[in-house]
Parts: sequence; structure tokens; C-alpha cells
Amino acid sequence: MTQLGVGIIGCGNISSSYLALAPLFRSLTVKAVADINMDTAQARAAEYDVRAETVDDLLKAPDIDVVVNLTIPAVHFDVTKRILEAGKHAYSEKPLVLTLAEGEELRELAVSKNLRIGSAPDTFLGGVHQQARATLDDGSVGRIIGGTCHVMGHGMESWHPNPDFFYQPGAGPILDIGPYYVTNLIQLVGPVKSVAALATATFKERTIGNGDRLGETVPVDTPTNIHALLEFANGATITLGASWDVWAHRHGHMELYGETGSIFVPDPNFFGGVIETSGEGGEINQVEPWDHPLGVNNQEDRANYRCAGLADMATAIAEGRQHRCNIDLAVHAVDVMTGILRAGEERCFVEMTTTCERPDALSPDQARALLV
Repeated sequence: MTQLGVGIIGCGNISSSYLALAPLFRSLTVKAVADINMDTAQARAAEYDVRAETVDDLLKAPDIDVVVNLTIPAVHFDVTKRILEAGKHAYSEKPLVLTLAEGEELRELAVSKNLRIGSAPDTFLGGVHQQARATLDDGSVGRIIGGTCHVMGHGMESWHPNPDFFYQPGAGPILDIGPYYVTNLIQLVGPVKSVAALATATFKERTIGNGDRLGETVPVDTPTNIHALLEFANGATITLGASWDVWAHRHGHMELYGETGSIFVPDPNFFGGVIETSGEGGEINQVEPWDHPLGVNNQEDRANYRCAGLADMATAIAEGRQHRCNIDLAVHAVDVMTGILRAGEERCFVEMTTTCERPDALSPDQARALLV
């Protein structure tokens, strides 16, 4: 199998996951990391035995084929554009961009240079979510007609030492955690037709509860409590609640209601878990987990296979096929999420201007082929 040389721009918290997990995949070899703070890049490079580069030098490096963009969302577009202009394939953390115009510009640039763009999240490739996909595709609960999704808590400031960007435009629960839920809904149900929402920000500032800035406050400049309604192209209507203003709740992560039954899907932020289903009698039963390698616990009590989407993109380049975490999916998810925020601001329905195909399912055998 062809291996691609990987470079990483952005050496914050999430970079450790990519660096630790990339060696699980046959098609990836991380060569170097870069950051605007060279001390940060050098520390991360030493931790994982790779090179530390300036951003300019990493983009020029001949042994790097694809660059992973792990910068803050506000600069995702600018950095990904630089990656493409340097002649490298690009893979971005979520969200890919913050506007549809940015997404279309990147798409055109990639096409003109015959390059690929991929984007997280790739958690929908996890074993439990692919099992849920197979359950829906075999008609076990009939056509999905409705559902509810909830991602609720009290924000990142209790554990993150620098939570500022979470509360600025480009983040908040919709653009930071929402991609996991929206992307999984698209791969399970299909593209979204329109959205409506109510959105507020209950707390005007947050107090950091961890690290060197303990006790410092950060301003809140984006909605943190959003209740959205999504209308799908297949006619399903699904409620999405996303909030960092909630101390506790009892909502399930994702429930989808079909014409002949229901399916209960675990947290889309993770690769593993257990699904439950019911039939027309209403009795809910746990479904025996199938033998999917991206659902096996590999970090204490959970499955974590970040880089699966990147590895699939690398393999797809070699095989000449579409990769699953592709730009059409990512841009449509951005359309949905920015549409929700616009609907919350304007108190209206917003029609989507993009669509996409459901990404191909990832079978257990296909997943095994990605792994070392």
C-alpha cells in the first residue's frame, strides 16, 4: 500500500491524538509538525519523534504529501488555502470552514490543482455508527421519519486551559460539537433540506477552572444554547439541542424514529458504544455489537481511531475513488450549521443551498484494510 507523508500544522491539545493514532494506519507516516510558536512545535516533535518545522518549511518539505490543519477554526480557511497553494493535499479539523463561500473557494482551488480536501469529524466511521448505518440500510426500522439529538453540558472552561476560542464566532456548541452530530445524521439519514432554530447565550462570560489562567474570565460572543429543527431531503424532521448552558440532563445522544421501529445511537463524538432498537411492539433491546475494528476499545474504556478519515483519504487517492470525509460532506455540514446559527439570529427557516451524497459505508473488512 502507498504511504503518504503527513505534516501537521497546529500543535495544540488535539495534535497529540493525531500523532499517537496515525501509526495505527497503514497509509500514514507523520514526518513533521509546525506551529506559530516554535517552542510548542519543538516540544510536540520531541514527544513523538518527528521533525519540528516552521509553517513555511513544512509546506515546502518534499517528503510531505498531505498536511493536517489543526489550527483554530477562525484560520482554517487561510491555512487550508496555503496548504493547497503549496501543492499538498489538505485534511482539516472540524469545521472545515466558517462560510460557504470559503468552502467553495477551497473546492475550486483543489480541483484546479488536482488535490484532495478532507475534513473531520471521522467518528462516523466508528464501528457503532457503521453498525447503525447497516441497521438502517437493511430496513430494520423502516424509513426514518423523525428523531432527537442532544449534546449538552456546561462548556470547556472547567478542563481546558485556554478555552477562549470555544466562546467566539466559529465555535460554540453548534460549530465545535455540532459537526459530530450533523455529520453522523447526514451519513445515516441523508442531506438536509432546511433548518430552523432558537439561539441564546445565557452567560456573558466564563471562568477558567484549570491551568495557569485559573480564575481568569473569558467573554462569550457566540450562542451557547441552541434548539434547532432539521428537515431532511427524505422528509424526516429531527430536533437537535446543543448547549453549554446546562448542568445536567437525561436526554439520549441520538434517537431516530422509523416507520416500523426506532434506533438509539450512542455519542457521535466517539467511535464505539452499543446501539439499541425497537420494533413495532415498542420493546427496546440492545443490539449485539458486530466485529468492526473501529469499535474496539483501544484507549482504556473507549475506542479512539482519529486519523481514520485521513487514512481513508490517503487510500482513496491511491485507489482513485472518493474518500468518505470529503469536501462535499464537509461543506454541506457547514451549510447546515451556519444555517442553524442564522435561523437562530433571524428567527426564521433557512433553506440549504448545498447537498451531498451519503458517504460510502465502511464495512468491517474495509476498516481492517486501513489498519496496520
